[in-house]
Amino acid sequence: MSMETYSANPGKNLIRTVDGVDYLRIPVKTHLITKADDMADVVRKYPKDKMRPGDILFISEKAVACTQSRAIPMEEIHPRKLAVTLSRYVTKTPAGIGLGIPETMEMALQECGTLRILFAAFCSVLGKLLGQKGWFYLVAGPKARGIDGPTEGTIPPYDHYVVLTPADPMGTSKRLAQALGYPVAIVDINDLGANILGFSEKKPTLDWLAKALGDNPLGQGEECTPMGILRKAE
Repeated sequence: MSMETYSANPGKNLIRTVDGVDYLRIPVKTHLITKADDMADVVRKYPKDKMRPGDILFISEKAVACTQSRAIPMEEIHPRKLAVTLSRYVTKTPAGIGLGIPETMEMALQECGTLRILFAAFCSVLGKLLGQKGWFYLVAGPKARGIDGPTEGTIPPYDHYVVLTPADPMGTSKRLAQALGYPVAIVDINDLGANILGFSEKKPTLDWLAKALGDNPLGQGEECTPMGILRKAE
């Protein structure tokens, strides 16, 4: 199969060079994934026939979380006063609102515990005084970092949902790899970089995977490509 038969998502790059070697990141189109789906069925249905030895399937954490009923409609979340207050202090980035709205902050309090979030907020203030950024998420941890609020360009109905991080991403990636017969990574990628939440194998390293996917080749809106195949270019 020649490279010409693959196309990147609009505005994304098909190829990325890591340590002098070119890799393809081939987007895989699926139906709109919901809690009615089992991700093992999804990976058998869409990417399986396209994969070859040496390939790695990478799946957006959002898609995995949706199949685990970890996408919650905004109207079902009732933020406490503390969530409203704390959300005002969160720096909003172009990559998304993060915990910058009361609903996502409320879910962070529920997921990580009030004490941990309060301590993270305290560290964040301390960090800012010392000219350091990012201490909040460092202390709050990956569960807080991975919470996604509704953003522009998100495909309906998820533009009205808060999506939590997947449950047991390491175990889930291993289970999906067994169903698929190829390595599977569960990734949290936005326009600021990649975070690898789960990977079924020991090698390549999570840092290497983050480098290979760091420019976010996936499309979560109309593209409907919540997964992709990572392959060494010929």
